Amino acid sequence: MRIGELMILATFLGSGGVATAWADAALRQDQVALFETMAGAGHTGIARKTREVDARPAVPGEVVVTLIKGEGVETKSKPAEAGDWVVRNRCPATGNEEILVKAAKFPTRYGEPLSEPDAQGYRTFRPLGTEMGYFLVSKDIGDFTFIAPWGEQMVAKVGDAIVQTPSDKNDTYRIAAASFDCTYEIVTPAK
Repeated sequence: MRIGELMILATFLGSGGVATAWADAALRQDQVALFETMAGAGHTGIARKTREVDARPAVPGEVVVTLIKGEGVETKSKPAEAGDWVVRNRCPATGNEEILVKAAKFPTRYGEPLSEPDAQGYRTFRPLGTEMGYFLVSKDIGDFTFIAPWGEQMVAKVGDAIVQTPSDKNDTYRIAAASFDCTYEIVTPAK
């Protein structure tokens, strides 16, 4: 099935129960399959996040809503668990959006703090520069919706980057175009 067909199917099935779970799984698989297709056609590149961020420990139960300036809500997290972190990008063009990073992933992505906590508990961290596969959503692909690895619906728009963690194909998600430009460094350009 194509992405558009899956979106129509998910809309038709409505909300609730097994139908939604099946549609969510199909949408997620399609997003991973799209990445594999782009990689197979030689259209992916490598990028790594390099811009410093601010991060603070999340409050258990906290839900982080990621707002992109000029776009609105990108996604919202599941409730935070003990050890999770709220990461705020330093990117005025996107409104310095925040995301929730799970406790197990945070140290492998951000390492040790570079500063003491400020009044709100944020400290400076430098991304460790993990190389991620990526491709840019082209006009040929068009906007599409998928289920992010954390279980929430995401919309990918033309110009956005779809990134994938090399060690986990299912860890494939959207980075808004302005955020990608602001916070990532291209190692190998996508074609």
